[in-house]
Amino acid sequence: MEGSIQVSGSYELCCQYLHSCFSGNGATDKRKLVEILTTRKLQELRLIRQTYNALYNQDVLEILSNAQRKNPFARVVYLWMNEPKARDAEIVRAVLFGGNVDMNTLIEMVCSRPSLELQSVKQAYLSQYNSDIEQDVSLKSKGSFKEILLAILKSSCYYGGIVAMSMAMCDAKTLYEAMESGKSLDQKTMISILSQRSTGQLKAILVSYKQLYGHEFSKSLKRNKCGQFGKDLSVVIKCIQYPEKYFVKQLRRALQNGDCREVLIRIVITRSGIDIEEINNAFAAKTGWSIESLIRNMCNNSTDKATGYIAEFLVGLLKHH
Repeated sequence: MEGSIQVSGSYELCCQYLHSCFSGNGATDKRKLVEILTTRKLQELRLIRQTYNALYNQDVLEILSNAQRKNPFARVVYLWMNEPKARDAEIVRAVLFGGNVDMNTLIEMVCSRPSLELQSVKQAYLSQYNSDIEQDVSLKSKGSFKEILLAILKSSCYYGGIVAMSMAMCDAKTLYEAMESGKSLDQKTMISILSQRSTGQLKAILVSYKQLYGHEFSKSLKRNKCGQFGKDLSVVIKCIQYPEKYFVKQLRRALQNGDCREVLIRIVITRSGIDIEEINNAFAAKTGWSIESLIRNMCNNSTDKATGYIAEFLVGLLKHH
């Protein structure tokens, strides 16, 4: 009983910091808030939201959502405290309807999530926006990527069951034949497999393909006979097979464009406690930098206090397990 009171008290303290920061006079030591929030797991964040509602009769996510328009630190806290499926749905919505569609980010959101998570994101998207994610992707994207991403979205309903290696071997052979049997790629067969296999099963197919033929499936797709469809499919396949490498590519692309803050925030927050360590290792192997050093550099190049708090928050999430 005493332990539960202590836990409840810690949630109340966190709520007091949140309230003072974003609904009060803003005088709270934000570093303390950073320290508290970045050590919390998803279930604890849910309990903090419930406690806040009980204490102040307000939805803390709504408060943070309103505050984020003027306060970039509030946006980072909002993204972290939100439910992952709702957060992903919101990011996808912003990509699709926030101006020019960033296909790289759309691929990241659709293809780096396991089928079960993607199915949850689709349901959250429908609930939040009264719109079907597949219809919106169909509306806002074009070309090969449109066809491929729609197949991946359809495949998310096959999230149950175990990975079948015998089926994976058969599918790997089918993919090989679809690539080698004619003068051009058999796109219909490939889309059929993509739309009927979970991401876990797809990964097993790709492992089987390399075992059978001695090289990655994505490498074969870059040949001239595979055309633009093959090149686009190769990008998607790499994201499914090696998501950590795709995240690194996203970061490096953003760095080349001059400002990686948005990509950095999205990747650290959405992958914290999942595969951020693998992403960090892959980033260091490719660049010689750690993601933490990248965050610190962002902070050092700014005189804005909010940027400093954001940097501390992201560094805290890098160490979150």
